[in-house]
Amino acid sequence: MNDDSSPRPSLIERLTSWLSREPDNREELLELLHAAYANNLLDADALSMIEGVMQVSEMQAREIMIPRAQMDVVDIKESPEKLLPYVIETAHSRFPAVDGERDHVVGILLAKDLLRFCNGEEVNLREQLRPAVFIPESKRLNVLLRDFRASRNHIAIVVDEYGGVAGLVTIEDVLEQIVGDIEDEYDYDEAEANILAEAEAEGVFRVKAQTEIADFNQVLGASFADDEFDTVGGLVANAFGRLPKRGESVEIGDFRFLVLRADSRRLHTLSVSRLPQASLL
Repeated sequence: MNDDSSPRPSLIERLTSWLSREPDNREELLELLHAAYANNLLDADALSMIEGVMQVSEMQAREIMIPRAQMDVVDIKESPEKLLPYVIETAHSRFPAVDGERDHVVGILLAKDLLRFCNGEEVNLREQLRPAVFIPESKRLNVLLRDFRASRNHIAIVVDEYGGVAGLVTIEDVLEQIVGDIEDEYDYDEAEANILAEAEAEGVFRVKAQTEIADFNQVLGASFADDEFDTVGGLVANAFGRLPKRGESVEIGDFRFLVLRADSRRLHTLSVSRLPQASLL
C-alpha cells in the first residue's frame, strides 16, 4: 500500500535532483536552469533573479554607476534655504555633499536632516554630513552589495584611477540588477492610464514610456512620426542618443520631456509639458 502521508519534496530537493549532473561552466548551468523552468521547477521570477545574481557577480561598479556629470549633488557652501527647493525638486533621499567642486566630496547629506531647518532651527550643513564611502570603478557588484549590507550604507562614490570622482552607485542600483526595477514614488498602478494630467501643475502630464506615439499624439495634439519608433520612450531615448537618467530632460518638437523614472535597462515614466513658445502659437 502506498504511503500518501510522506511529505512532498521541497523546491530545493527537486532542484537538487534535477541538477544532479554538475555543470562544467556557466553556460551549462544556465541551460540546466532554463530546462528546470521549462519543467515547472522554477517560475519566471525565480529564474530571472538567479540569472541576476549570476550577472551581478561578473559586473563592476563602472557598468551601472550614475556618471559624475549626472550626479545630483549639494554644495555645503550654499545656505539651507537655497538647497531646500533643489532637494525637493530632485526628490532623492541622499545627496553627495561637495565643497565647491564635484571632485571634492566631503560627505553624504540626508534630505531628512534638512527638516530641522523647516522647523525654524539653525542648521550647520557640515555637522549634518554622514561619512562618504569611496570605491574603485572596478569593484565587483556582489562585493559592493555585501559591503552595503555590512555597513548599512546606501550610497557609494565611485572614483577613477587618479582619485577623481567618476560617479555614484546606490544599493538600489545593485539590487535592480537582481530583482529588476524597484518601484518608487513616481510609479503608476498598472491599471492606470498611460497619460495622466498632473493635478499640481496645469498643462503638465505624467506619461508612461511605453505609451504608443499614436496615442500620445491623439491626447496631447502632437504630430510625432511613429514609423521609426513605436513608443514615447523610444522617441526620447533616441533624442538623447543614449538611455537617460532620472532628472534629465530634452526638448523634442513643441514639448519638453523630463525623465521621472528610469533604471539601467529602460525608461519608465516621463513628465511632459508643452514649451511656452509652442503654447503661444
